[in-house]
Amino acid sequence: MSKHSKAKAGKDKSKAAGGTIALNKRARFEYHLEHRIEAGLALQGWELKAIRAGRANIGEAYAVIRNGEMYLFNAQITPLISASTHVVPEERRTRKLLMHRNEIDGLIGRMQREGYTVVPTALYWKGNKVKAEVALAKGKKEHDKRDVSRERDWQREKQRAMRAHNKNA
Repeated sequence: MSKHSKAKAGKDKSKAAGGTIALNKRARFEYHLEHRIEAGLALQGWELKAIRAGRANIGEAYAVIRNGEMYLFNAQITPLISASTHVVPEERRTRKLLMHRNEIDGLIGRMQREGYTVVPTALYWKGNKVKAEVALAKGKKEHDKRDVSRERDWQREKQRAMRAHNKNA
């Protein structure tokens, strides 16, 4: 292996490791996720530094459309201690989601006509930019959540049985 290809392999590893910033696992449990859209996120400098340090949480976040624009509410980005002295950081401030007009219009239509909601499912790096994945979602009923839990338990039990069978064979 040449010196150049070793360096390139090292770069690829670091990029893959820094991909996902935060996941909203609860969204998959609480909602039927249908259509996913990638959106940019308008951030301040201190927020970007805090995200690089791994201080982002979107577990309770949701997206709302106001005045024809999409905003992310309740996403928590905890400021670093070394944040700038002239900026007062607000960890749960409203952040603008950067999307094309036709994407926002499509979401507005489906939300009003079909009763969907927009939920952020992930924050991730794309190059040097932070992107948010938002999904059109419908709330699950209680019995749907039990079915998902039962199916997960069954898959786990099936894997255990297969492993035990393969050990004995």
